[in-house]
Amino acid sequence: MNAGGKNGRKAALAAYKERKSVAGIFAVRCGPAGAVWVGGAPDLDKIQNRIWFQLKMGGCPHRSLQVAWNAHGADSLAFEVVERLEEEELAFARTAALKARTAHWAAALGAEAI
Repeated sequence: MNAGGKNGRKAALAAYKERKSVAGIFAVRCGPAGAVWVGGAPDLDKIQNRIWFQLKMGGCPHRSLQVAWNAHGADSLAFEVVERLEEEELAFARTAALKARTAHWAAALGAEAI
């Protein structure tokens, strides 16, 4: 059995479940296309994996992003966090903040909001 054993796995799982998700705004850049996409996510730790999975499967709902992926490949895209939001207790307040900050960053970066 490994050093952490069953108790180590349980502790790691419990810690993962208890962690606070951090909401915020992210950007996806494609250098060869000269394009930027900006979006908001309630959990910045998970959004890149979700988008990259959608792109790999060819089912990304953001068509221009899927076109860039198909034309230039995965290595042409870069993911970055552009803003982390303060913790909001109420879900609707977080949703409104994400929407407003996404619009701000899309305008500031000349990006397409996704």
